[in-house]
Amino acid sequence: MQYIITVYFIIMNIIGFALMGVDKRKARKHLWRIPEKTLFLVSIIGGSVGTLLGMYVFHHKTKHWYFVVGMPLILALQILLCVKFAVFKV
Repeated sequence: MQYIITVYFIIMNIIGFALMGVDKRKARKHLWRIPEKTLFLVSIIGGSVGTLLGMYVFHHKTKHWYFVVGMPLILALQILLCVKFAVFKV
C-alpha cells in the first residue's frame, strides 16, 4: 500500500510540474490556457510539491498572491495530514 501511495504522489507531482510548464509556454504564445482551478486541483490531490516547484522554475503565477500563498499552504496541510495519518511510516 505504501508503494502505491508513493507512486501516486510522484506521478501527481510530475503532472503538477509539467502543467505549470505547459501553461507558461501557452501564456507566452497567447494560446488556450490551463484553468487556474485545474492547477489548484492537481496541487490539492497530491501534486503540491511539483506545482510549487513549477511555479518558481518556470517563473509562472508568481505574481498572483493566491498562488504564492495558496500553493505553500496546500503543501503544509498535506504534510500535516501525512504526519497525522502516518502515511509514510518507515
